[in-house]
Amino acid sequence: MREERGHLAGNIAINEAYTLWGSIAGDVSVGKGGKFYIRGAIYGNLTVLPGGRVHIFGNVSGNLLVSEKTKVIHSCTLGGDVTNRGGRLYIDATAKILGKVKTLDGETTIEPQARISEQ
Repeated sequence: MREERGHLAGNIAINEAYTLWGSIAGDVSVGKGGKFYIRGAIYGNLTVLPGGRVHIFGNVSGNLLVSEKTKVIHSCTLGGDVTNRGGRLYIDATAKILGKVKTLDGETTIEPQARISEQ
């Protein structure tokens, strides 16, 4: 597993096991084979493509898109909307979502203590 600390600029594509303690200024996509743990901030959108897995500890300023055959655990503050298109999405009790949560397909679990502005 690759683990880094620091601040990255630009759009990032992840297809491996990767932990980041820091921030990304840009959009992030996690594809097949990617296991991404973010302990910091993403200043952009997060897209989880088929085969990707993500656990978010921190902040995402944009939207979160969850594709089919994915698994996402959301334990952070999200500035935009969450759209589940066929994956497994778990919204932790510590999560805060400023936008909407939409489940078009797949399984979405929302802990009762999670704070969601619009549903």
